[in-house]
Amino acid sequence: MSAEATNPATPGPVTPGAYRRKGRPRIDLRRLGRAALLGPAARDRLPDAIGHVAEAHRAHHPDADLEPLRRAYVLAESSHRGQMRKSGEPYITHPLAVTLILAELGAETTTLTASLLHDTVEDTEVTLDQVRAEFGEEVCYLVDGVTKLEKVDYGAAAEPETFRKMLVATGNDVRVMSIKLADRLHNMRTLGVMRKEKQERIAKVTRDVLIPLAERLGVQALKTELEDLVFAILHPEEYERTRELIVGNAANGGDPLTEIVENVRTVLREAGLQAEVLIRPRHFVSVHRVSRKRGRMRGSDFGRLLVLVNEDADCYGVLGELHTCLTPVVSEFKDFIAVPKFNLYQSLHTAVAREDGEVAEVLIRTHQMHKVAEAGVIALGNPYTPGADDPAEGERADPTRPGWLSRLLDWQEAAPDTDTFWSTLREDLAQDKEITVFRPDGGALGLPEGASCVDAAYAQYGEDAHACIGARVNGRLATLSTVLKDGDTVQLLMGQDPASEPSREWLEHAHTPAARIAIQRWLAAHPSPSPSEEPADGPATDGFAERFAADPAAEGAARFAPEGPAARPAANAVVDQPGASVRLAGCCTPVPPDEITGFAVRGEW
Repeated sequence: MSAEATNPATPGPVTPGAYRRKGRPRIDLRRLGRAALLGPAARDRLPDAIGHVAEAHRAHHPDADLEPLRRAYVLAESSHRGQMRKSGEPYITHPLAVTLILAELGAETTTLTASLLHDTVEDTEVTLDQVRAEFGEEVCYLVDGVTKLEKVDYGAAAEPETFRKMLVATGNDVRVMSIKLADRLHNMRTLGVMRKEKQERIAKVTRDVLIPLAERLGVQALKTELEDLVFAILHPEEYERTRELIVGNAANGGDPLTEIVENVRTVLREAGLQAEVLIRPRHFVSVHRVSRKRGRMRGSDFGRLLVLVNEDADCYGVLGELHTCLTPVVSEFKDFIAVPKFNLYQSLHTAVAREDGEVAEVLIRTHQMHKVAEAGVIALGNPYTPGADDPAEGERADPTRPGWLSRLLDWQEAAPDTDTFWSTLREDLAQDKEITVFRPDGGALGLPEGASCVDAAYAQYGEDAHACIGARVNGRLATLSTVLKDGDTVQLLMGQDPASEPSREWLEHAHTPAARIAIQRWLAAHPSPSPSEEPADGPATDGFAERFAADPAAEGAARFAPEGPAARPAANAVVDQPGASVRLAGCCTPVPPDEITGFAVRGEW
């Protein structure tokens, strides 16, 4: 957007791109010349200015029709003619750069067409009706969505409404957000001539809003570069120290990762496995995190090995050979192929050690997994292509609505108010680690680190989790407040009473928006009665049931207790109350002087 555009000629913060990119050099649109940008183009050939976009696009889509791109460029160039960026450059350089970013990530033709036009409706006299007539409904929808996003106020006072507006603008098509992320990346790259205060404001919004979105949409290529640019602006001293670490390591020579790569290639070649083994340098923020975590950096800490194969089964073959011929670090193993992350990411993670103590982290994935890991939803193509095959059972029917975005749209509709939606969403965006827990039937649930059984219940059952009365974690009875660990098996115990209700105390243990919003929505619809409304002759419970409603281990035990002649408990039965009905759980046989604890039970025995 023009409000954020600055002088690309001004040297900005140094990024690690120069140290890690060996492929196609980044195109400097300033060198294309004004004649190429503004001159007329014959209808039978592409304008020179979008030649690089076409080349990048054809690398991913060899049979793509480039005619829509030619027409979109002609309209964008003529519409923006005379408009200049803050640097004095023709404004058309901005949509060209944004489109090139998306083309290099593998975006399909419709997205690239909309990207070239993404500022025309907002900044020129072109109307949505003109876009619709020339390019069709789909391109018009994307351009309209990006235009609405540009109008979202990212100021601190507007935060609670920001995400609601963004979601309404995005609608059901995540390609709108993809264009916005590429737009922000180009503006961050060219932030050099802005006042420092404005640079910091834009960087903070990018850090708090857009980087978490890029992470959840799986667009790692954009996320990592945005992180480095934000790091350089908001923490220049730490950025410089990190840069010196990277430069110093490169100058030392004798990279241990190079030697480990040769060992791995030899092992796989002798095993008859075809694989491409690469060194994947860490970006600046990743190096900074590792240095803070480990203190002194070793040579192998500056990168990871990436092993690319053709088939899923080959990933496990590579893993077996590495663990057989080299020393594995078992604690570092994670299988994100069998259990993908919420943002579509799939890989096997492991680490192997040399005799001298150097440890190399290894990522194993197929070429297709690598494409999705880098580009996320951008790499999924156009789900509206005529004749596209129906998805196989278990696959998502609409790639433009990944699981997280679908849940997000549901949350914003279910949240009782804006502040509730925003507070729960900020907690979710702040989570940068995920755990996987398993159901007894073998299914998996992805949850943020620190999630409890309450979160698992709402992740599995939605609002039906209001009836949850307890859980078994790894076969043992547990309270709903129990914090889950990666790999736990969780069996949720559901009550039979259709009138079951959640407890206010569950909010203290709910960490996911799905859980918090569902609970708060129910509480808002069922306000607690005032003291004057309590029945005068109601049972005296001293708040026992309310205090322990979120801690019902014995409720789950009671559900599995053997049937017998024991009396049914009175309503709101409480221990240490005269006349209260008591029944021992079937999971234990206490004898004096064992200590026991009683729990109020909802529903029937």
